[in-house]
Amino acid sequence: MHGPRGPLAVVWAHNAHIGDARFTDMGRERGELNIGQLCRQAYGRDAALIGFGTDTGTVAAASDWDGPMEIMTVRPSRPDSYEAWCHRVGIDRFLFDMRPGAHDDLRRVMADPRLERYIGVIYRPETERWSHYSAATLPAQYDAFVWFDETQAVTPLATPVTAGEDETYPFGL
Repeated sequence: MHGPRGPLAVVWAHNAHIGDARFTDMGRERGELNIGQLCRQAYGRDAALIGFGTDTGTVAAASDWDGPMEIMTVRPSRPDSYEAWCHRVGIDRFLFDMRPGAHDDLRRVMADPRLERYIGVIYRPETERWSHYSAATLPAQYDAFVWFDETQAVTPLATPVTAGEDETYPFGL
């Protein structure tokens, strides 16, 4: 893509990868880096970090690494999480603009670290607190947060795969 300020790129990634790790347990406690932190450090406010959240619904995920995809029911969010806070707003879908200067009152209200849920390739409802929640500071982690109170699992496209193809199929790096 090319915009008025030069080439642009869109990276679609899991919240744990796209939000700035410095404002999560991953970065603060384990010293991990992610795409969001690296983009913020390299491009500053020219990078827009956008997270997504839900309370309930379904998700396409596996129970274990290399396991088959399943359609799973998402448990209601924990009461001490950002997701429960968003659910209590009572609006089915919305976007929080959390850029500095846009809604500073909202940023202040949301500034205290609390749990954020991360559901990705793996979903383990039976260990959800330990497997899928981490302390985070949402308005520092993202520039915007998109909320869907209830989600529906994605439907995968049929893709023929033959034995022996590289792990990166169909993209081949």
